[in-house]
Amino acid sequence: MDLSEIEQRLQDLERLGLARRLRLVSGPQGPTVLIDGRPVLLLCSNNCLGLADHPRVREAAADAAMRWGVGAGSSRLVSGTMTIHRRLEECLAEFEGSEACVLFGSGYLANMGVIGALAGRGDAIFSDELNHASIIDGCRLSRAQVIVYRHRDVEHLDWSLRRHGRRDGGARRLIVTDSVFSMDGDVAPLADIAQLADMHGARVMVDEAHATGNLGPGGRGAVAEAGLESEIDVVVGTLSKALGSYGAYACASAEIVRYLINSARTLIYSTAPPPPAVAAALAALGLLRERPYRVQRLRANARALRRALASEGFPVADTEMHIVPLIVGDERAAMRMCQEALGRGVFAQAIRPPTVSPGSSRLRLTAMASHTASELQMAAGVLGRAARAAGLEPESLTPALPEREQELDELYALEQLDVHIAPGPPDAPFDLEREVEDIQPGAPFDLERELGGARAA
Repeated sequence: MDLSEIEQRLQDLERLGLARRLRLVSGPQGPTVLIDGRPVLLLCSNNCLGLADHPRVREAAADAAMRWGVGAGSSRLVSGTMTIHRRLEECLAEFEGSEACVLFGSGYLANMGVIGALAGRGDAIFSDELNHASIIDGCRLSRAQVIVYRHRDVEHLDWSLRRHGRRDGGARRLIVTDSVFSMDGDVAPLADIAQLADMHGARVMVDEAHATGNLGPGGRGAVAEAGLESEIDVVVGTLSKALGSYGAYACASAEIVRYLINSARTLIYSTAPPPPAVAAALAALGLLRERPYRVQRLRANARALRRALASEGFPVADTEMHIVPLIVGDERAAMRMCQEALGRGVFAQAIRPPTVSPGSSRLRLTAMASHTASELQMAAGVLGRAARAAGLEPESLTPALPEREQELDELYALEQLDVHIAPGPPDAPFDLEREVEDIQPGAPFDLERELGGARAA
């Protein structure tokens, strides 16, 4: 492709309303950030528990840099596995209720590596149609036969399992699904999936990226909420969302983890996660386990945001899921609404194809535990005004989930593949990590933060 062809493609993206640019955010990923020198309420970060800028987490990263350096220096199987990696793996295995755990460099690398290790040529993978791109690419690169079942449709999955793959041990079968789907915030029917896997002789891999820190006892995820720890073969999780750091992990039996260490190409051929990120995640995991009320606060804030949006006329469900899609439909309309909201002090990014299917562009909102109820109420009002300024009526937006018209063959297929398409917030101050003698009613969310930090108006 020469330069003129690249320029033509860029012009086509502009014409279709699909061009992207990087927004420069100043300051840590708190409830308020600076964009173009202006404080705005951040409503699209995955830092859902507010741990990315927690003092204990930052101090752990800084201490690790001084003790172990800023990089691991090699892959896990050469000299890159350090004592801090092993410590986090042991803590994550205990947290997930599994025998063993292995760290990866990112969630993308974890999904691609695990899928490629558990299925290959001659095997069959059964994948939910709305799985994350990292799962799609893992299926694509595995060279297995990929059977895409309708979103959360266990009857279609059962039908697909009956018609594809072999149960005689001659080929492996793998069911893979997100637990919480990143663009819609709905939850996979994990109990039904586990039952079908047992019936049809398949393994199950679940990506808990958006469930950890929100669902389950102590925020341990959707698998723990369903009581399925012993029935899911591999749980993949990320360090970059609820735990506020960077990297990922796979929890499984000791046997499967040993197999992944020997077979997952993205682990074998990637440099190990840097010690500061690992130490930060370890500190964040400690905070999550010590202070489960962070999870309660996130759920309360999610419900507060949803109720405030509903009062503005937006068609959102009254649940405790922190991912809230406002489905606009048209790509340009979604961008207009995003810009109108940003100009009014709320940053909620527009999500467009290919991340979502054509005709389902949206503002994907994410509540954080570090937001206040008044901030979320304000944000809902801003979004209502932004929608109207963009020529949209909140009541006219499409409720989640819309009918999909995805080109699934484009999402999954390479020429060499065989693809078948088939309660209220607590009254007490939220954090008391620091010694504070005089606690006033309505104290800030985190008393260990700088109490004079900027907030969006």
